[in-house]
Amino acid sequence: MANKKTDMSKLRQMLRLYAQGESKLKISDLTGVSRNTLKKYLKIYVRLELSLPDIDKRSDLELDQLFGESLLPEPSDRYKTLEPFFPTMEKELKKRGITRHMLWERYIALHPDGFKASQFKYHYQQWLRRSKPVMHIEHIAGDKMYIDYAGEKLHLVNKETGEISDVEVFISVLGASQLTYVEATLSQCKEDFINCCEHALAYYEGVPLAIVPDNLKSAVTKSSLYEPTLNQAFENFALHYSTTILPARAYKPKDKALVEGAVKIAYRRIYSVLDTKVFHTLEELNEAIRQIVETHNNANLTGRPYSRRALFEDVERSVLHPLPVLPYEFKRQQYSTISVNGHVCLKEDRHYYSVLYHYIGKKVKIMYTSTHVEIYYNYALLARHKRDRKQYGYTTDIEHLASTHKYLTDWNPDRFIKWAESIDESVKTFIIRLMDSKAHPEQAYKACQGVLGYERKVGRGRLISACKRAIEYENYSYHAIKSILENKYDLLSYTELLTDIPQHENIRGENYYQ
Repeated sequence: MANKKTDMSKLRQMLRLYAQGESKLKISDLTGVSRNTLKKYLKIYVRLELSLPDIDKRSDLELDQLFGESLLPEPSDRYKTLEPFFPTMEKELKKRGITRHMLWERYIALHPDGFKASQFKYHYQQWLRRSKPVMHIEHIAGDKMYIDYAGEKLHLVNKETGEISDVEVFISVLGASQLTYVEATLSQCKEDFINCCEHALAYYEGVPLAIVPDNLKSAVTKSSLYEPTLNQAFENFALHYSTTILPARAYKPKDKALVEGAVKIAYRRIYSVLDTKVFHTLEELNEAIRQIVETHNNANLTGRPYSRRALFEDVERSVLHPLPVLPYEFKRQQYSTISVNGHVCLKEDRHYYSVLYHYIGKKVKIMYTSTHVEIYYNYALLARHKRDRKQYGYTTDIEHLASTHKYLTDWNPDRFIKWAESIDESVKTFIIRLMDSKAHPEQAYKACQGVLGYERKVGRGRLISACKRAIEYENYSYHAIKSILENKYDLLSYTELLTDIPQHENIRGENYYQ
C-alpha cells in the first residue's frame, strides 16, 4: 500500500482533521490511510509551512506535485551506495568501447553484495529519466560536433551614425562533453559559415568524426530525407579536415537536440547580458561572448559534479583527430570563357590572367582564394597565378601566348589608364568608365586610343574639357568626345549652351504662354 496513490480529496480531509487537532491514530481510522503514509504527508505539510487556507486555494494537480514525493519508497542502503556511481558511469559511457555491463563488473567488484546486472541497468535507466526527462542519447567522445545559428540576432551600433545592424550568432557543441563555442558573424554566407566552423575546430583543438549541421543553404544545397546535397565549398572544407558532414533531417530538431539546447542557454546566459550593452565592432562583441562562454563551460553541469570543460579534458580531447598543418583556405569559383588574347577575367577584381593560347574560346573554371588564382579545364589545371587585385591589370606568363600575339601584351588597360592619368584626372576617369561600359576592356582599346589621340589633334586643354563635359552627360564613348569637339561644346559655358537655341517659325517663344 506504500506506493498506492492517495486521492487528493482524502489528502485534504487528512490535513483538515490534523489542523483541527485530531490525533494521527484517529485520522488514520477515519480516512483509512495507514499511519506511516499519514506521517509522510504531515511531514511534508509541516516542512512546507502551509496553512489550511493555502491547501484550499491549491488545485488537485498542485497538491499532487507538492505531496507526490511521499509516494516514493525510501531508498535502500544498497541503492544509496549505488546512486553516487551513476554520474561517473554516465561520463565513462562516453568513451569509445565502454559498455554498461563492463561498468557493472567494476561496480560489483567493489560491492560484492550490490545489485545484479539487470537491476543495476534498470536503476541507471531510472536515474537518467529523473535527471534528464527526455529521450536520452549516449554520445560517444570525439564522434560528432553539432552546429546551428540562433534564431534571434545580436546588434552592433555604428559609432558615427548610430545605425543599428543585426549580426548572426553561430553555435557549436561537442556531443559527448557538451563543450560549447559561440561566435557572432555579419552574415550566414558560405564564407562566414565556414570560417565559424574552422574557428570552432581551432577552439576544440581537434576534429570530430562528423559535423551535424542544420539544413541552412551555406551547408546544404538541397535538403532530402535520404540523401541531401551538400554545398560544394562546405564539402571541400570537410575533406580538408578529414571529417564527414551528416545533415540533420528536415523538421527533426531532436537530431540536433544538444545544439538546440545550447541556443536556449545562449538566450538566457549571453543575450540577457549583452542586450543591455552597446557594441560598435564585431571584435568587441565576440570578446564579450567569449568571456561568458568560458564561464558557462567551466560551470558544473546540472546535477553533475563536473563541468563541460572538465568532461572535455577527461574524455574527449584525447580522441579528437589532430588539426591539419595548414588551415582551410576558402575558395570561390567562377566560370568564364578565355578571350581571343589568351586571358580570362576574374570578375571580382576585373583583373586578367593568361592561359595557354591553345584554350582560347574554351569555357574554364576559375578557383581563387585570397592569395592565388587557379584555372581549370575539364579538371586539368591550366594555370596558377598569384592573385593581383589591380583593376584592369594583366598577369601574363609569356609562355602562354602564341608568337603572333606576344607583341600585343603592351596593349592592356593599365597602359591606357596611365596614359590618361598623365593628361588629367578627368581624362583618367573617362577612360576607366569607357572600359567599364564594355563587356571586355579589349573592346574599348581602339576607342581609348582614339580619345587619347585627340590630345595631339586639338590640344590637352580641349580634351580635358571634352572629357569633363562627357562625364557630366554620362556618355562614355569615342563618338561622344568626337561630337563635343567637332561642335565646340567644350568651349561653351553652361549659359551659352542653354541659350543657344536655334530660331525657327515652329518655336513659339515664352510670350506665347502668357
